[in-house]
Amino acid sequence: MAAAALRGGRRWGRGWAAAGRRAAGGSAQLRDMRAALRKIIDKEINPFVDKWEEEGQFPAHKVFKTLGQAGFLGVDKPTEYGGMGLDFSYSIAVAEELGNIRCGGVPMAIGVQAAMATPALARFGSEELKKQFLVPTIAGDVVACLGVSETGAGSDVASIKTTAVRKGDEYVINGGKMWTTSGCQADWMCLLANTSEGPPHRNKSLICLPMNLPGIHVAKKIDKLGMRSSDTAQIFFEDVRVPSKNIIGEEGMGFTYQMLQFQEERLWGVASVLTAMENIIQETIDYTRQRKVFDRSVLHNQTVHFRLAELATEVELLRSLLHRAVALYVEGNDVTKFASMAKLKAGRLTREVSDSCLQFWGGMGFTNEVLVSRCYRDMRLTSIGGGSDETMLSIICKYMEILPSK
Repeated sequence: MAAAALRGGRRWGRGWAAAGRRAAGGSAQLRDMRAALRKIIDKEINPFVDKWEEEGQFPAHKVFKTLGQAGFLGVDKPTEYGGMGLDFSYSIAVAEELGNIRCGGVPMAIGVQAAMATPALARFGSEELKKQFLVPTIAGDVVACLGVSETGAGSDVASIKTTAVRKGDEYVINGGKMWTTSGCQADWMCLLANTSEGPPHRNKSLICLPMNLPGIHVAKKIDKLGMRSSDTAQIFFEDVRVPSKNIIGEEGMGFTYQMLQFQEERLWGVASVLTAMENIIQETIDYTRQRKVFDRSVLHNQTVHFRLAELATEVELLRSLLHRAVALYVEGNDVTKFASMAKLKAGRLTREVSDSCLQFWGGMGFTNEVLVSRCYRDMRLTSIGGGSDETMLSIICKYMEILPSK
């Protein structure tokens, strides 16, 4: 599929270039959108980030309502459900702009709302489900979360244990979910559960689960190393009854639907760290230019300015890979391999950028007073969440046909 797109010649080249320009902010419409989003970030978000980081939670309903009213929670969703009806490259451009938020937790939660909990619902959900869950999510009237990971099943999605047993016109849900972003504030969950005893890749379904039902217990808000402004919950289900009509698409197709959601999640996640890395590099340049050591600026040292040049180059290379993958995706191709490559590179590069830049800040880099130290903590999740580096490598090997058989 990806290879066929590569053989598409000029048409594919034009598509890639167009999608790349959109994602990079190359159209007047896109520039206006990014400027409007930047105003919201500068006025409604960044002034409060330090407070939210200290409190361990940001007011998701308030922030999402602001973003929803401006249209930023449904950029690529159909207009009949409140979205803008644009293609996915516009959503990626928005994700890049969200990198200007001075923490990782808030952009991550926005990503769950806009690009991780809703793609399957928008694509496969019934009209009733879309009106009940998708419309208010796009509007920012409700907070969504994604229930996939469990204590014993993170990147290994096929191993989840949560069950949803059909009884009449209801499913009865038992089990639990871990690492649930926005789980303490969420109004509904896109839940992946086992709905039959069949093979692990064909026995799962996605279910729209209201979070106010009896039997749902938010056990705790997890105390994390980073992403501190985003609440992350451990949640248990005890005989939770939900109407069978709340299933997204076909029963037993949940694993497949979730794998499709992962493509958008991983591409969105890559986009959201690009601008953040650029900001870290630029702030490091500014600091090392004025910081004097042995009567000359730190930046004057070749080791420092060469390293910063290398990091800036790596960020641009990652952006090019992302835009190529997005262009292929917009044209309807399976981009699992390229999305996995981009996710892998983003995980490793965020660690490299934050670690190298922190070193050049010296003692200041080891305080909570500068952006680089916060990014050092927050960006570490990029190699873990949404599929670990090792999982990405296994997927890439599979598509290269070099993964050893079991």
